[in-house]
Amino acid sequence: MESVEVGSQPQRAEAGMAWPLSVLVRGALSAAWRFLQCGLSARSFPVSTKRFFLGAVAALVSMAASGLSSAQETESSMARVQRTKVLRVGAIAGAIPYFNKDLATGKWDGFGPDFSESLAKKLGARVEYVETTWGNAVLDLQSNKIDAMFGMAPTPARQEVVNFTDTLFDNTYTVVCRKGVTVKNWDDLNASKDRVVVDVGSSHDQLATRILPKANVSRLENSGAATMALSAGRADCQILVILLAQPLLAKRPNIGTMTIPAPTYTAPVSIGLRKESDSALQKAVNEWLADARAKGEVRSTILKNMEKLAGVPASAFPPEIKF
Repeated sequence: MESVEVGSQPQRAEAGMAWPLSVLVRGALSAAWRFLQCGLSARSFPVSTKRFFLGAVAALVSMAASGLSSAQETESSMARVQRTKVLRVGAIAGAIPYFNKDLATGKWDGFGPDFSESLAKKLGARVEYVETTWGNAVLDLQSNKIDAMFGMAPTPARQEVVNFTDTLFDNTYTVVCRKGVTVKNWDDLNASKDRVVVDVGSSHDQLATRILPKANVSRLENSGAATMALSAGRADCQILVILLAQPLLAKRPNIGTMTIPAPTYTAPVSIGLRKESDSALQKAVNEWLADARAKGEVRSTILKNMEKLAGVPASAFPPEIKF
């Protein structure tokens, strides 16, 4: 490690590095002890001088601790990845087709892991998966537990606390309606008595709030509860992005039919990163993403995992759907 000589003690010059706290504390206490041996304890020193010096030592120890903390916090995500050769990625068990964990082998599948492995290769690192949930992913980024979260929607609230890359892909909004209910335009739901169901706080909920102010909308705990309401006849239509709607219909074809109402609305899906002033990782990810998109790898990776994990062939997607 490169160092710069200051007096007889080498100062660590590498950005983001610092002397261990124990070394700094021992140095401060050693200096205090040598000073005491030289006569601070003598009667010739007034009490006020002793108190001043001991206070200064306490301040030095405190500064050493805060200095270490600050130095550790200044290491950027990119610097950490380059130093450790590890890219920490959030992963969610059972979030097909985004993520899926084989409980027997511990292996992760889905387009999230596929994208992660491709990005890590570009960065010269390996992937370390950190299990999380959609609800905890933002906190995991903030607390520096993970470096990236694939499949995250860049909502205004999240953009306040998390950095986002360029759009990974656009997820088209659909409606899955019980048999006998026909929806061609979003206004059909806004002007009818059809019961619409969404999962509260989701992008589905945000869309309904924005474009269906007059619709009969129920907001349930999660997407599964909304689907159950549709299945039980307590709702007529459920708003779902196509990557959730298609697996639902593949698994339960009798629940209804899917349509893409006009006009077409999409939800941008991105990659969440830790919010920091150093944009090196964000730039590197965007460069990787532009290259993957130009090669058609984004679309092919999504379609491959939809068929592999959700049983939805590429032919099931309408031609207007672009990834």
